[in-house]
Amino acid sequence: MKPVSFQDLPSRQTLPGMTGRFMHGEKHTLAYWEAKAGTLLPVHQHPHEQMTYLLSGTLEMELDGVVHTLQAHDVVLIPSHVAHGGKAITDCRLIDSFSPVREDYK
Repeated sequence: MKPVSFQDLPSRQTLPGMTGRFMHGEKHTLAYWEAKAGTLLPVHQHPHEQMTYLLSGTLEMELDGVVHTLQAHDVVLIPSHVAHGGKAITDCRLIDSFSPVREDYK
């Protein structure tokens, strides 16, 4: 497969104030997100292991009932089935890696 730019992938709104672009492999999904300040990410859980890397902005992330404030370049690992959610304090750009593939994002 040849290299692609996330900017060339189609964008779609997944929540009010949040858009994503997705690339899928056989066992893994990589997502690029843009969230507007004030965007709420409802607490949820899923069977996918998730790693979140905050490219820019400030994001409050709740993990298993504990709120953490993430700044640019912070990374967090979210194990399978752990409740998590958050709030974009400022405009944010982030990358999520999911395994296995997020079929719901195809």
